[in-house]
Amino acid sequence: MSDKARKYLAIFSLSIAGGSIYLIPFLKYVFYDYQIEAMGITNQQSGLLLTMYGIGCMLLYVPGGIVADKFSPKKCLLYSLISTTILTLIYGFTNNYTVALVIWLLLAITTAFVFWSALMKTLRMIGDENDQGRIFGIYYAGNGITGAVGNGIALWAAGLASDAKGSLFNVVLVYAICTGVAAIMVALFLKDDKNENVETSKEDKFKMEDVVQLLKNPIVWIFSLVIFCGYSVYSSTSYFTPYLTNVVGISPEQSGVYSIIRTYLFMLLAPVGGYLADKVFKSTSKWFMVAFSVLALLFIGVINVPADVNPTFISILTLLPGAFGLALYGVLFSIITEAKIPVSVTATAVGIASIIGYSPDLFMSAMFGSWLDKYGNGGYTYIFTFLMGVGLVGATASYLIRRRCRNLDKVVSD
Repeated sequence: MSDKARKYLAIFSLSIAGGSIYLIPFLKYVFYDYQIEAMGITNQQSGLLLTMYGIGCMLLYVPGGIVADKFSPKKCLLYSLISTTILTLIYGFTNNYTVALVIWLLLAITTAFVFWSALMKTLRMIGDENDQGRIFGIYYAGNGITGAVGNGIALWAAGLASDAKGSLFNVVLVYAICTGVAAIMVALFLKDDKNENVETSKEDKFKMEDVVQLLKNPIVWIFSLVIFCGYSVYSSTSYFTPYLTNVVGISPEQSGVYSIIRTYLFMLLAPVGGYLADKVFKSTSKWFMVAFSVLALLFIGVINVPADVNPTFISILTLLPGAFGLALYGVLFSIITEAKIPVSVTATAVGIASIIGYSPDLFMSAMFGSWLDKYGNGGYTYIFTFLMGVGLVGATASYLIRRRCRNLDKVVSD
């Protein structure tokens, strides 16, 4: 097998791994009613499962990154996928809420502890600094397709059962098969890090003192801020769905079509973002400066659209932030190479960035919800104004990374 073929098979394997391992913790996003009815639990109890998972993830990102830097990324990924498959099967066969609480806490260990950081590090190591955007873009497109296909098969399997318990069991079984297949593919097509493109000399090996230096490095915190801004926009475009029905006045069915386009179809734009970063701008930070700036302008446009404008025009306008958001989000972590963060501490840096970058999950939905409760449809103006500000902060942070990296290049050349 040629190196190029193995490279793309590795990316494909990682896409399936990343797209399948998060199916079970976020089961309620697609099969909410099945889970509630089959387990006989309340909405609050269902929410508590994700709360347990979220708390566990936040506590484990950094220590998981440190561990992922000390061990083979391939072994970390295999441990995560196999463990998640086992937990998924236990959940399917027990169908007990107390057991589920423990499982969702353990899922934080199997899906966030070393998996996420090892995944991002492996993607970085697959290629060189000139094709990082493309690699991450292809990964995220494959990730989205895997999630859509996995849930599609699970939905079909759910329909084969005669009651909610049987439907939920079928769904969980499909999820377990997905992560099991992902583990096999990673085992077959992913090399150990010692054979990857990036050499690991004694100077490149992970050392605990490097973590201290990493925490003192301003670029790590700026990088984390970029992740925060990119994820904030990406995760918040879902608010366009109720906006289109409550403010613009289109039907829920029509709004649902636009939501599907934003959520799934636009996943295919991730490689486009990678191409723009690598080939057009020849810099991920430059692409981010442009993308975040355009996003800020688009939110200004949505806020100031006259009330008498054609609903179809407004609906199409709301697709644009989703398009730019996904083209940007798909290559977010590729900026770690341009930020000159050493390969030996890549996973640790990803862990730090993930705590800050994914913190919107802890407060943003509650904040946006409170604005909508207090101001009604006027709350959307507050939401989109906030996201406009996030875009400007993201553009500024990307500029700071760009400027700092150029200064480092000058020092090296001198």
